[in-house]
Amino acid sequence: MSSLPVTTARVIVPGQAEAQDKQAVPYSLEAEQQLLGALLTNNDVFDRVSQIIRAEHFYHPVHARIFEICAERIRRNALASPVTIKAFLEHDDGLKELGGPAYLARMAASAISAYAARDYAQMIREFALRRELMQLGQDIAARAATVEVGDDAEEQIKAAEQTLYKLGEAGVAERGFQSFLKAVTGAVQAANAAYQRDGKLSGISTGLIDLDAKMGGLNNSDLIILAGRPSMGKTSLATNIAFNIAKAHKMGEKPDGTHGTIEGGVVGFFSLEMSAEQLAARILSEAAEVSSHRIRSGDMDEAEFRRFVEAAHALQNCPLYIDDTPALPINQLAARARKLKRTHGLDVLIVDYLQLLKAASAKDSRVNEVSEITQGLKAVAKELNIPVIALSQLSRQVENREDKRPQLSDLRESGSIEQDADIVMFVFREEYYKEREKPSDSDLDAMAKWQQVMEAVHGKAEVILGKQRHGPIGTVELAFEGQFTRFGNLAKDRQSQWD
Repeated sequence: MSSLPVTTARVIVPGQAEAQDKQAVPYSLEAEQQLLGALLTNNDVFDRVSQIIRAEHFYHPVHARIFEICAERIRRNALASPVTIKAFLEHDDGLKELGGPAYLARMAASAISAYAARDYAQMIREFALRRELMQLGQDIAARAATVEVGDDAEEQIKAAEQTLYKLGEAGVAERGFQSFLKAVTGAVQAANAAYQRDGKLSGISTGLIDLDAKMGGLNNSDLIILAGRPSMGKTSLATNIAFNIAKAHKMGEKPDGTHGTIEGGVVGFFSLEMSAEQLAARILSEAAEVSSHRIRSGDMDEAEFRRFVEAAHALQNCPLYIDDTPALPINQLAARARKLKRTHGLDVLIVDYLQLLKAASAKDSRVNEVSEITQGLKAVAKELNIPVIALSQLSRQVENREDKRPQLSDLRESGSIEQDADIVMFVFREEYYKEREKPSDSDLDAMAKWQQVMEAVHGKAEVILGKQRHGPIGTVELAFEGQFTRFGNLAKDRQSQWD
């Protein structure tokens, strides 16, 4: 009666004939045998290991089939034992070679304790991932060696990065259906985390108190559209939020016991319009409180320059990563976001701005291109489980109205943007428009009225929430310091704001 060799966790060459041609692969038959033995003697083990391994993680195909049959019976609330599953394997040639039903009994006799089952499952999964890595390397090499029209090296690199990321996230991204009990438990944990957090937020704080109160912070998997006409301050608000999140970044132990970000976050910023240096200058202008114009022109006094340099030193280790590649296709953006999360972590992604992205392939209309882009951004938010903020331009029809406050219908290609977004918010500064309505100096009455209006709107901005899938819509007032391109909290009685 033949049987499988009992091995320890090590690298084994599958066959002597293939030893010269095939690279050794990692697997442990002993771990597979003992885990299956534990499962056959105690079906409760399945609950301990089902979230870690699947049938395809087993190296030996007979072991994979045994696990699959056991899993199916246990899910049906039926007993899985050497006696009950042998009927399903009577005609299995692989099991016959190993000794038939007697092999099942031997595995059950050498079973490990249920307590050690998770460790063995982790070992089996680890070896399976290593084998997949080896196979991926072989596939990359084979594809690179084959020169075909339309299959350039850059596309191969992107495909390899995506496959590698999915392999690294195996068991996390592939969620499938889950019970309502599990969903409720997750919701309660999120609510408890928000309650325990100082700011009472479910998501990451933007650093803007009133905006956080209205949105509950930036929440994972949300696509947030930040729209506005030119000169309203879209990029300024985005950089302010990015800076606030990055400078507050702290690592530690999460409520679930894992190690990770507990405050603030790592920010990825795709700047398709401005260079990385221009974006950094804006952030430094805010931090050093030196006019961005004076920074660009070099017209700084000694004290301002000293503050500028000190701010640069203080922020050099800030976890804010900028990619200023122009006209980036959405699939490349997704690949780069995956890589950033894998290498440095990623808690918030910002794209400035949506209309400068390209579709992965040519479309018959701009509407379809934007639809692919917004769907791609939403997919990135869900796949990486992070909030994605995408800036967007508004159509010129805003300028034709007496009230210049933007609406959802003002979004360019609004159908796809509005549909895919979880939150749509608009930046509006009435001061910008009122400045351009200055009357003649000779008209004293008109000048007096204009000055009165300017005093009321000076240094103020509005963030209008036109859509919020999981919360109220409305308007949040912020302070705006144009010389530093900085948005801040408006000093006022907030109690009356929500009444």
